[in-house]
Amino acid sequence: MNSLLRILWYYLQTKYRQPFRNRRSLLTWQDKKVQKFLQKILPKSPFYRHYYQGLNLHNWQEFPIIDKAIAMANFDKLNTVGIKKSEALTVALEAEKTRNFNSTLQGFTVGLSSGTSGNRGLFIVSQKEQQAWAGTILAKALPQSILTSQRIAFFLRANSNLYETVNRQRIQFEYFDLFNSVESHIERLNQYVPSILVAPPSMLRLLADARVQGDLKIAPNRVVSVAEVLDPLDEAYIRDSFQQTVHQLYQCTEGFLGRTCEYGTLHLNEDILAIQKEYIDRNAGKFMPIITDFNRTTQPIIRYRLDDILTECQQPCPCGSVLTAIHSVEGRRDDIFYLPHENEEKLVPIFPDFIRKAIIIASENIQEYAVVQKNPNLIEVSLKVPLAFIQESQATVYKNLLELFEQKHCQIPEICYKKYETRTVHHKKLRRVQREFSIDPKL
Repeated sequence: MNSLLRILWYYLQTKYRQPFRNRRSLLTWQDKKVQKFLQKILPKSPFYRHYYQGLNLHNWQEFPIIDKAIAMANFDKLNTVGIKKSEALTVALEAEKTRNFNSTLQGFTVGLSSGTSGNRGLFIVSQKEQQAWAGTILAKALPQSILTSQRIAFFLRANSNLYETVNRQRIQFEYFDLFNSVESHIERLNQYVPSILVAPPSMLRLLADARVQGDLKIAPNRVVSVAEVLDPLDEAYIRDSFQQTVHQLYQCTEGFLGRTCEYGTLHLNEDILAIQKEYIDRNAGKFMPIITDFNRTTQPIIRYRLDDILTECQQPCPCGSVLTAIHSVEGRRDDIFYLPHENEEKLVPIFPDFIRKAIIIASENIQEYAVVQKNPNLIEVSLKVPLAFIQESQATVYKNLLELFEQKHCQIPEICYKKYETRTVHHKKLRRVQREFSIDPKL
């Protein structure tokens, strides 16, 4: 099967697959797909063959988990095509250095994740997997049929043969390097006139500024957020500036995990991979996803736990999909704040969305912000606010944070303010809520 036919086949299979009647039918289907996949893949991966030795495939949902650290430490034996980590890393780093992302290793595409937490991931995919990904993402992300002409502007820290696979006939794909200046991006966008704009929220925010100021002339019919947490404050500004719902693609090194429906609700792609939930606060619906991708054979992803914190929607989505609806992707587990308990010898976790809410509801004059926990007793807040409203906004934010910490029975930390620094580096991920010190995850 040639590449174009394979992309079309996966597009049609994804786009027109019969919807699942209920969650039970979805999970039954997933179970069969995963067991069939494991029977095929375990003999080919020395790492997984040893890791799951003697275990019954019927109980795959209880198999030992892995994470990025385990996957990278066992890269050579985990992949099924005999590629060495050292070789793949050399190719990936050279591509990053030269900004030429067309190189392959033994016919496989190689790339690096952005490494938000300081632990960069390395991925390899085959041509067949690239084509399957392209067909799937076109089916889930395009607002119209694949036969409708589209001009896609895609902002990334690094390009890849994976993304270039989308560039087919009626679907034009233009890569914008986040390392380049915003001014150069605006000039190119005005010439390219994309119908679909895909970028991290931090870049979308800058482009929204340029549109408000009249420098950016484009009017895309779809705006898509990728790669970073979409903060509610940024979402509202981008939406108002472009007069478009801000859609999301939840994509990472480990897979294409979710996309928004016509109502703007993010749904997990449980029709192309299995996602289990490791709850960290069941009552609040907060969990870390554990992924098993039953389509990925070169670098298998089996019972792989991400550090992302997801919050489930409490009510069903109006679209009627049985795929899990997500209220928000909060960020990483590394960004949970920890404060000493007021009476007990323990630390209390404060989730990023609680911090965000305390800031956002404080004042409509807050344009941007950053909150950093420097240590268990010090939190640093930066607000971008018109000078006339700075003192009032700071006072309200302080009050809101105080109420939050009291409600959680925490000792009140020192809360200091620092001038908001406008971002000048755009290839690093924006983290509006961030913890800068390490904590024992078992606490």
